[in-house]
Amino acid sequence: MKALKLLTIGLLAFTACKNAPKADKAIATTAQKVKDTTARNEKYNVDVNNSVIEWIGTKPIGHHHGTVKIKEGYLGVANGRPIGGRFVMDVNSITPDDQDEKGNAKLQNHLKSGDFFDAAKYPDAIFEITSVSANISNDDKLIMKDASHVVTGNLKLKEVSKSITFPAKISMQGSQVLADAAFNIDRTQWGLNYHSDKSLGNKFINPVVNIKLHIQAAK
Repeated sequence: MKALKLLTIGLLAFTACKNAPKADKAIATTAQKVKDTTARNEKYNVDVNNSVIEWIGTKPIGHHHGTVKIKEGYLGVANGRPIGGRFVMDVNSITPDDQDEKGNAKLQNHLKSGDFFDAAKYPDAIFEITSVSANISNDDKLIMKDASHVVTGNLKLKEVSKSITFPAKISMQGSQVLADAAFNIDRTQWGLNYHSDKSLGNKFINPVVNIKLHIQAAK
């Protein structure tokens, strides 16, 4: 977790900006069929205490950083390589951490409201992997230079499910699988449109959100 703490410190030093941090774009497309691979893989269950999702949202006069907890999930591995997985994120756990206690609580309540995730009605966000490829053919174009795989899966937020593809660094270490990723997504693709109109001036909130994943899973 030391590396995670250092990463968080670096993110908190991120200065006010209009754009999300530079990262590979995960373009949202039509959701794909999820293949049932359970009969031919080993399940590595996510260590929810040592796995985390980080996010950065930006606006003309600043940015916010926070985390979301993974409630449960697994990575499927066959013949020593990742082939699938499913993760359930606890939307009610979304927690800003870059302000004082009062400011963080106010933003947390707003993010959980109907303006954004409507956590009371949709408490879970789900990501299901549809393919994992170790063929990094456009490595020179990737921003995540240490990526070892390309992951594709369906991300479901509220009632909208979209397929996204992003680079990731995945490694097998004994009985563990470690996976890290960093990418940008456009929240409006999932109907999260609040204040995404640039004509709002300083009230505009960038629709592009930066996501960082750190996942530990074990048999």
